[in-house]
Amino acid sequence: MKTLYSGKTKDVLLDEEKNIVHLLFKDSMTGENGVFDPGSNTVGGSVEGKGKIGLAISKYFFELMENNGIPTHYLGADVEKGLMQVRNLTVPKLEFVLRYFTAGSMCRRFTLPEGIPFDPPYAEVTLKDDIQGDPLISERICLMKGLLKEGQYDEAQAIVLKVGEVLRKELATLGWTLIDFKIEVGYDENGKMYVADEITPDIWRIRDENGNIPNQLDCSRMLLAKMGL
Repeated sequence: MKTLYSGKTKDVLLDEEKNIVHLLFKDSMTGENGVFDPGSNTVGGSVEGKGKIGLAISKYFFELMENNGIPTHYLGADVEKGLMQVRNLTVPKLEFVLRYFTAGSMCRRFTLPEGIPFDPPYAEVTLKDDIQGDPLISERICLMKGLLKEGQYDEAQAIVLKVGEVLRKELATLGWTLIDFKIEVGYDENGKMYVADEITPDIWRIRDENGNIPNQLDCSRMLLAKMGL
């Protein structure tokens, strides 16, 4: 397969003979200084088998979203090979963030304590640009840069809210509280929008039943144990 894009935790591959796009889930994890963190812009290490675990979890949550009427790019998965077949979409370099509590970079930016609840949840959109530190971006700038078309900013925000409702409810059944999450959204040749990338502990922060915030690897392992994935 041809590598179209190589990211921190996944590669985008094209089967040129069949014109099929796949995501290859890698064993790398984001973080820095030996600490894993889903909000980090750098690769903090690698754990054998982490890619397959992430794919199994993504498969479960993408199917859950589809069953709740939320369009996704997911078309199928081969967990043993670490490959997820996906729709061929235009995925702008944006991350859509939804926060239920203050945490992470928001607390650093605004000098806020951790754990202040948001009701309704607080939405942010950031530009995926490691050099600039993933700055916040507005609808107007997205349009100026050609990242989105007219109306897609609000449409994406509406999809993110629906994802949050489903994700929050599902994690609550495990005794977990969703703190925040970030997802990517792409669109097809007709402009229809879909949830893209992945849905794993790499994109969310949770608080467990003991009040702890596990890193993404520990959270993934707990999910496997609790859900038998």
